Amino acid sequence: MRHKLPKLLVTGGAGFIGSEFVRQAVGRGFPVTVIDNLSYAGDLARLKAIRKQVSFYKTDITHPQKIKDILKKERPDIIAHFAAETHVDRSLLDIGPFIKTNIHGTAVLIDTARKTHIKKFVHISTDEVYGEIIKGSFSESSPLSPSNPYAATKAAADFLVQSAIKAYAFPAVIVRSSNNYGPWQYPEKFIPVILLKALQNQKVPIYGEGTQVRRWLHVSDCVNAIFLVMAKGRPGEIYNVASPVSQKNIEIAKTILRLLNKPETLIQFVKDRPGHDRRYSLNCRKIRGLGWRPQKNFNKGMEETVRWATRHFDWLEQKLKFLQPYWKTVYNTGR
Repeated sequence: MRHKLPKLLVTGGAGFIGSEFVRQAVGRGFPVTVIDNLSYAGDLARLKAIRKQVSFYKTDITHPQKIKDILKKERPDIIAHFAAETHVDRSLLDIGPFIKTNIHGTAVLIDTARKTHIKKFVHISTDEVYGEIIKGSFSESSPLSPSNPYAATKAAADFLVQSAIKAYAFPAVIVRSSNNYGPWQYPEKFIPVILLKALQNQKVPIYGEGTQVRRWLHVSDCVNAIFLVMAKGRPGEIYNVASPVSQKNIEIAKTILRLLNKPETLIQFVKDRPGHDRRYSLNCRKIRGLGWRPQKNFNKGMEETVRWATRHFDWLEQKLKFLQPYWKTVYNTGR
């Protein structure tokens, strides 16, 4: 006899990683409710294939009464909290939205969820809360040392979750993931910026000399890890999730240009952003102990992502009206 699956409520379910989680959740048979305020980075196109199979609320997580009403009506067993302002460059221009969503929004969710007896709260964080590490890797017990406003607000959200665990025995787990890539990523992040610029034969902006090192994780592997933590993770624990593949930004750019048959002369080095971490690296021994391993080969994943971008160029191009003024401000390239 098949056991009844828990009912999920997903915040930020129309975002990049959140939508992948929703699509997988529906495919796995979970009943799903999605909350998303459909900000510039949210898009229901990501949920088109399964839209009729989920309950959707266009709501901001910073509104306590609205969140309370949704929880009362839907009665989820588990909350997967993806909703966040996520882009470092934007946080350097204006920290306000990051404080509102990442800190205040998380506080509202915690307060409402603990009063409605949620069975588990899965908080999605980032490796950026640790700051940079030149050698070795961060473990889950490493001190937090964020280098930019975005990372600082995510670290604050982590502390709120941890304080609720200690003060109220709140049944939460925290997932800290390395950089994700894959289909449907908003073209302000590093890889889709390269894709969109190169597909238009425009200059591809690279901060500094492109020597920053990241461990790129396919979004499907990240979500698989989150489902595992949701099922087997111990309340109160933190789990690092990362790919074993480390790449310099300049190497990623050259790989994408090669896959698109575009010349490396499109690369344009621009002034580095303030507080740009040189290297991230996570020790993932803990989640490997639960049985997780990334399944997507990096080279194959990049090839698939490039093919997706060429087939969905119209979706990427739709974002240009929002991105052109932003790019000019951030990269100072005039285009």
